[in-house]
Amino acid sequence: MPRKPTVIKFFAPVIDITINALMSAIDKGMAQGVTEFIILISCPGGSVFHGLSAYNYLKGLPVSITTHNFGSVDSIGVVLFCGGGKRLSVPQARFLLHGVGAGFRNERLEESQLEERLKGLKIDMENIAKVIAANTSKAVDGVTKAILERTTLNPEEAKAWGLVHDIKSELFEIGSEVISIQHQQQQRPQRWPSPNGHSNRSYSAIGHFV
Repeated sequence: MPRKPTVIKFFAPVIDITINALMSAIDKGMAQGVTEFIILISCPGGSVFHGLSAYNYLKGLPVSITTHNFGSVDSIGVVLFCGGGKRLSVPQARFLLHGVGAGFRNERLEESQLEERLKGLKIDMENIAKVIAANTSKAVDGVTKAILERTTLNPEEAKAWGLVHDIKSELFEIGSEVISIQHQQQQRPQRWPSPNGHSNRSYSAIGHFV
């Protein structure tokens, strides 16, 4: 009997601890012989560095990756979503594209440091636009324009872009192993048995939105 794909529910921002948990879950699955993963994503955005790293990691894996928007995929979450070779969305969902920002917390910066920060923002924007363009029917210039205009896509519009391959309510088969990565104030990961006998694992992330 063929093995079911491992399901990872990513209900979290893109930050160091959540992306580390995602990659660790995939690494462990591959070590156990898993060749198919379904990553359910509902994400408010987060760190550009971690989002681009996760995208490149997913694209380079020798396994099948399906990403499925089950709520809202915003900002750098769209880049994470693009890591799927097959990309799905539930009917009631959205995709939000917007520009990259930098935060300053009582920080004194000289002119050269501001220029360095600005160059970094421009490169991040270019890389995000290139990733989305590579996974849609849009050109880089068109994606950049959409980002600057803070564009929100519904699933039908995302499908017209080529960002989504199919709109589907069903998320996974009964009896699948489900690993949950979420952002909440909790000290340690929890593990509990599922009714179908499979092990459901939860990774908790403590941190701030980027």
